[in-house]
Amino acid sequence: MPPRPAVLTKRTLDKDLDRITHVEDVAKHVLRRLVAPGLGLIFVGLTMLFAGVYVFDRPGAMLVVAAAALAGYMAMNIGANDVTNNVGAAVGARAMTMGQALVIAAIFEVLGATIAGGEVVKTISSNIVDAVEVPEAILGWIMMAALMAAALWINLATWMNAPVSTTHAIVGAVIGAGISAVGTEPVNWRVMLEITSSWITSPLIGGLIAAGLLYLVKTLIIYRDDKIAAARLWVPVLVAAMAGAFMAYMVLQLSPPGRFPPFTVILIGIGIGLVSWLAARPLVLAQARDLENRNSSLRALFRLPLIGSAALLSFAHGANDVSNAVGPLSAIVHSAGIGGDGGVGHPPLWVMLIGALGISVGLLLFGPRLIRLVGEEITKLNPMRAYCVALSTAFTVIVASWLGLPVSTTHIAVGAVFGVGFFREWYTRRSKRRIAYIRRKADSWELDEPEEPNIHERRRRYLVRRSHFMTIIAAWIITVPVSGALAAMIYWVMFALFV
Repeated sequence: MPPRPAVLTKRTLDKDLDRITHVEDVAKHVLRRLVAPGLGLIFVGLTMLFAGVYVFDRPGAMLVVAAAALAGYMAMNIGANDVTNNVGAAVGARAMTMGQALVIAAIFEVLGATIAGGEVVKTISSNIVDAVEVPEAILGWIMMAALMAAALWINLATWMNAPVSTTHAIVGAVIGAGISAVGTEPVNWRVMLEITSSWITSPLIGGLIAAGLLYLVKTLIIYRDDKIAAARLWVPVLVAAMAGAFMAYMVLQLSPPGRFPPFTVILIGIGIGLVSWLAARPLVLAQARDLENRNSSLRALFRLPLIGSAALLSFAHGANDVSNAVGPLSAIVHSAGIGGDGGVGHPPLWVMLIGALGISVGLLLFGPRLIRLVGEEITKLNPMRAYCVALSTAFTVIVASWLGLPVSTTHIAVGAVFGVGFFREWYTRRSKRRIAYIRRKADSWELDEPEEPNIHERRRRYLVRRSHFMTIIAAWIITVPVSGALAAMIYWVMFALFV
């Protein structure tokens, strides 16, 4: 019997090396997912060291350092969850890349928190639970429990891809911990009623403003025969309006109360608006050169105002939502007698820096996870619609921050998205101007995109996805009771262990 021919097989050593290679690839994949949490832990440690420098050898230093760590953790969760409100629309409209959006948002978050965040911090730290009626020692533990409860809930919501209100979380947590500690009497129910009413009205206002802006854009630009000429005229005006309103807000926010009369503030806003119009007009004219008279050409012209509105929204978000992290920390600092002469609710600069930097760190490390939900999954956005959403949200949040009302940027942003979507539904079906425009273009064979053949296609392309509506409403409803109950339980545990 002839011998069998030799069969070439892979050597055992090669197989073992392949297994080792696969194990290394899996390990790298797992470790890559741990980089962001590891950097977050490093930031929390640096926050403790940073706070320790300021409170070293002071009474209550350990409590303040622990609270600073919780405030840093809370700030990172705010950046991770609320980043969708700042740049989600711009990224969804493909006006900015993810990296560009994160960098712009991080810079303006820090500026907004440090320059204009003090007034809302006062509301969170001393106006919800009356700091005068609560013993200082008890107030510190109330705020510690509130910080931990709100941060844990927001962290869980972010992990579940649910854009909840961080403002709801911290306000509910302060109330829950306060009631568990001293009962209902120190709770300022009038302030709570004002805040609650703003939660209801702010998404409606944001939606109405966004719908109004989109109506103007459609009427003045999109459904004109010469779109490019109309855009050359009106896009610089939109930029000027945004810059003028923002500067008027800055004057009111940074100047002492009553220093500038309203007429002077209006004149300052108009002056800055004119300067911005003069600066934006040549840029828009240069961009519009050689563009075809099509809807798709408007994307390039709206990129500038969309980036500006996203930056403005980031500033407003930093000014308003920094209070959710450093408001309780500010109360703890003052209850420990380390706050200086500013009084309760006037946070030291180092406290504001912890919140500002924490929001930006959380945004950069964990922000991309939720950006696409608001930017892409709720409704279809292009640069024009995204501009209306971002600018409407920015104006609403800035006014609320100026008034000292800790409104939810999540509510306002989502309300603006819904406002744009529902307005487009109404406008698509009932606008005489749009119908006349489509007929005129159809007669001349110049339609950019034909009418949708059926209602299912129209819903897919134009309307807000109803499937997200109940999920978002449910998340809004349960945030306050969940964070409040969790804060109450944490306070009881802390009181039993440490007090």
